[in-house]
Amino acid sequence: MSTHTEPFVVNTPAELAAQPAEYGDLVKKIVVSHAINELAGATVYDEPAIAFAPTPYWKWHACRIAMEEYGHHVRFAKMGATLGVPEDAMIPGRTEKRSLNIFDTTLGGWAEFCVLKMIGDLAEILQVEDLLKCSYIPLRKAAKITMPEEKFHATFGERACAELVKTKEGRAAVQAGIDKLYPGLPAFFGRANSENNKLYRKWGIKERTNEAMRADYMERARVLVEKLGLKLPDVPAA
Repeated sequence: MSTHTEPFVVNTPAELAAQPAEYGDLVKKIVVSHAINELAGATVYDEPAIAFAPTPYWKWHACRIAMEEYGHHVRFAKMGATLGVPEDAMIPGRTEKRSLNIFDTTLGGWAEFCVLKMIGDLAEILQVEDLLKCSYIPLRKAAKITMPEEKFHATFGERACAELVKTKEGRAAVQAGIDKLYPGLPAFFGRANSENNKLYRKWGIKERTNEAMRADYMERARVLVEKLGLKLPDVPAA
């Protein structure tokens, strides 16, 4: 099979089992990746942010975000279970599959969390966008349900950062968060000329190349940050 020129969809796990192994393995791989990274993000950033939130209003938002991010893990883990993926394979630290490097850290404070939501969840939005026409219909449906929540998280980050930059100290803290977190975010989209990405596109699981998604992300992030009167650190485009 070289490519799909006609519509190609797989509606259920039973139909997936009848597809070539390559397709099934790719679907499982992307489901596991989302499950692992959603849980890692919720554990490393979202839950700890509740304690850093400065007022009950912001704690309320932080609690909602943590709940939804844990919910994203549960959503993808349930899908993985329908595909025969063991639970331990979708939990960081219990499998050879690691979470993204950005989760190999600890949360540095409220401003850093707000920055992560603004530009980190933007990266997740692009990943979810690329699944909205996925050939595996359960993944497409999960993306459709997840997207409004990811947009809420990113919008929260924009609003929270906009509040913080109203003071000199807050502006410095937001810029420091950008300087710390942004350099690792373009790598979220994988290597250029990725063989995995070629296979995802071959089977209609993803639509865009890693390079295209990375460039789109970097431009969107630049617009967001410059709107606050701040600056992204220099990072190679590829």
